[in-house]
Amino acid sequence: MANPSEIDEPTREYPEVDDQPVPEPATPAPAAEPRSGMGGFARVLVFTGVVFALIVAMCLGLRAVDVLPGFNNPFSDKTTDRSQPVLLQSMRDLSRYVAADGTFQVIVDLQEDRENIPDFLLNKRTLFVGSGTVEEYIDFGTLTEGAIKVDNDDKSVKIVLPPPQQGQAALDMQRSYVVAEERGLLNRIGDAFRSDPDQQQRVYQMAQQRITEAARASGLDQRARDNTQKMLEGLFASLGYTSVTVTFVSP
Repeated sequence: MANPSEIDEPTREYPEVDDQPVPEPATPAPAAEPRSGMGGFARVLVFTGVVFALIVAMCLGLRAVDVLPGFNNPFSDKTTDRSQPVLLQSMRDLSRYVAADGTFQVIVDLQEDRENIPDFLLNKRTLFVGSGTVEEYIDFGTLTEGAIKVDNDDKSVKIVLPPPQQGQAALDMQRSYVVAEERGLLNRIGDAFRSDPDQQQRVYQMAQQRITEAARASGLDQRARDNTQKMLEGLFASLGYTSVTVTFVSP
């Protein structure tokens, strides 16, 4: 039988329980909401940076072409020739002897404006330097019967030739160039919608006309006569003729 003193003592099989309250679990803080996107100012900065980078890349690429010709520049110039084949329009036989030619240069200052309208509004002015060549020739194809008389006994020759003829001035486009062009405000607006090739053509024609006129007064005609006579004298002298007389018909 158990001892009564042992019955009143608490059991020792279970651990003592703490009387302090049990703390409740902590509530987790709400997670931060993600941002909807990049701000407007930031997007402008990014776009500006991209554009600036492209410009710098283009400049460096173009510079590299000058410094390093072998550099493969993605922005290099490309020229495509789509010209059509040359077509032969006509052929002709010539019997001309070009006895002399002259090279001339003229400055054409052509201006087109309207009266009572300021030049800054309506004005077209072109300063053009034209260089061209004019030929002076003898057309042996127009010789008439009996134009050449040969005396084998006296070893003399008499020749009657047509007068020298002057050709039209041929502009040398490699030496001709436009120095300056001036256009009024209304002309600039009009040129933005249409071009005026006739303006350039008129400048060329004026330069050609003035060079042709200048050649007539330059003494080119007399030089052609003298050169033709020397050429014929040398030609017949090689054939044994001692006297060669050349006469030009009056124009």
